[in-house]
Amino acid sequence: MSHYLVDERDVQFTLFEWLQAGELSKFPKVAEVGFDETTGKDMLKTSLKIAQEVLGECYQDMDRDAITFADGNVTCPDYVKKAFDTFCENGLLGMHASPEFGGYGMPNCLNIAAMEYFCGANNAFVMYAELTAGAAHMIEAFGSDEQKAKYVEKMYTGQWTGTMCLTEPGAGSDVGALKTKAILQDDGSYKIQGTKIFISSGDHNLTENIIHPVLARVEGDGPGVKGISLFLVPKFLVNDDGSIGEFNDVVTGNVEHKMGIKGNATATLNFGESNNCTGWLIGEQTKGIVYMFQMMNEARLFVGMQAAGIAGTAYMNAREYAKERVQFRHIKDMMKKGEVPSVPIIEHPDIRRMLMHMKSMSEGMRAMLIKTAHWGDLAQNVEDETEKMKYMDLVELMVPICKSYCTDKSYEVTELAIQTYGGYGYCQEYPAEQYARDCKIFSLYEGTNGIQALDLLGRKLPMKGGRLFMQFMQELSSFCGANSGNKAVGPLVADLQKAQMELAGFVMGLQATVKAGGLEALVPVLNASPLLEAMGHIIMNWMLLDMAVLAQSKLDELLASKGVNAEDTKELRAFIGDNEEAKFLYGKVKSAEWFTNNMLPHANAIFDSIKKKDVSAMKIIF
Repeated sequence: MSHYLVDERDVQFTLFEWLQAGELSKFPKVAEVGFDETTGKDMLKTSLKIAQEVLGECYQDMDRDAITFADGNVTCPDYVKKAFDTFCENGLLGMHASPEFGGYGMPNCLNIAAMEYFCGANNAFVMYAELTAGAAHMIEAFGSDEQKAKYVEKMYTGQWTGTMCLTEPGAGSDVGALKTKAILQDDGSYKIQGTKIFISSGDHNLTENIIHPVLARVEGDGPGVKGISLFLVPKFLVNDDGSIGEFNDVVTGNVEHKMGIKGNATATLNFGESNNCTGWLIGEQTKGIVYMFQMMNEARLFVGMQAAGIAGTAYMNAREYAKERVQFRHIKDMMKKGEVPSVPIIEHPDIRRMLMHMKSMSEGMRAMLIKTAHWGDLAQNVEDETEKMKYMDLVELMVPICKSYCTDKSYEVTELAIQTYGGYGYCQEYPAEQYARDCKIFSLYEGTNGIQALDLLGRKLPMKGGRLFMQFMQELSSFCGANSGNKAVGPLVADLQKAQMELAGFVMGLQATVKAGGLEALVPVLNASPLLEAMGHIIMNWMLLDMAVLAQSKLDELLASKGVNAEDTKELRAFIGDNEEAKFLYGKVKSAEWFTNNMLPHANAIFDSIKKKDVSAMKIIF
């Protein structure tokens, strides 16, 4: 049984009405692949159908049916193989991939929107596909012509899959401490020796070959990340004619037993146990971390959408449950004597508070991620170099926030979903408990959220002389200036402007704080994660308000066309209750209103806390 639910109308609104993604078809490269609004909507419709009818159907089964590991091989249940084949046959793995290598070449904003469906329906499953697309894109970008011809199309079409091999037992997030080595051979290939752990989709029987991009150090190269190179290491060697050759000494040591995403094989891989593992250098020697960062940045945006996908369906399931679960009197009937009928729990204020939190968060995450992908699409297509640079800067700044803020808030949403169900939320009869277990990993992999916060503070804010941050502030100021007098959201925009000024003050004071020396100089680092959260609140509020401006305009037009008196509260609520489109648009405005009044103040509280310059965490002796 598929539990997958999603607000399809909101996805369409975000992508095609708010961002007007169909306008990307004015760019030649996009037009060449046949993308327009109609094509985009058709692909989303297909994606949703596969998500609901294929991926969603095996979501709970993949959690409960153990992956089999025996004799160094991982075996997935037959229905996973069937689902993977269906997914690939519909071209969904290569939706954003280059048509030159068998993909559809669709804009990434459409791809990310579709990924919400897949991740929300069955996150453990879609990791097999998404890691493959990321690895193939990296080979396409940095590999040799021979490597591209031999591997990329077979990966984009799902004939072979791919992974990302960074982490080692003694080198987790500290990638520069890795021990895996590469030994140059006479024919120009390398012998790879080392162990990688926590490799998602590391081994399985879904495809005939698995292609591993592996970070390793060539003997004699320097220490740290600057001495790392990237190698292409297939599980099975590939013959010159493209056929599968001999086993390449990539041995699966074990699979992890995890809190969630149990349907994905997270493996320990031993390269060269018999000193017979062959790899080929990708790109230039010692540039491995640079190449891998392309895949990691793409993966971080994907992880954000994993979070948004699960948050979205957790909210929708909790909402539907709250409509059906009858318990207690309505609050207005609490003091009445005698028999009073119970009501659905969605009528109770605390339930409505939780649902509003979940609703605004899921809508805001969706908007943040799709807009970031849309900025990336514009960066790839606009001709003006200044404009291109602007969009690239915005994406650079947004990546750590998309990854960290969305993953933290997704777990928060799933916890509230469980709370909405009450005791049933803790039981496997309903999907809420699995959503919570599955989404906790998001704040850990692809760089823990603490590392993302340090990246934002130490790299992105000062990058290019602070240009990324200034570009972001200009965009935000432009929105606030244009809408401060808006009848519907003007007062809410004023609150956003206040938070923006607090953020500006913090960033402007960074240098002075660091120069102060002593423990006070550690205040920014101590508060890197709170800073990222505050920026996330501000960005989320901006996105929600921007969509609310459009939604209110569309609602006003709809009310006028139907002759509804918007000033008559009773008449307005009666119409909205009977009209699904009006209900949706009204809900968008209320999401922005709720977030501004209930979540944005947390950003200001964070800045107030930082100003106290508390360093007790550094003084305490544990």
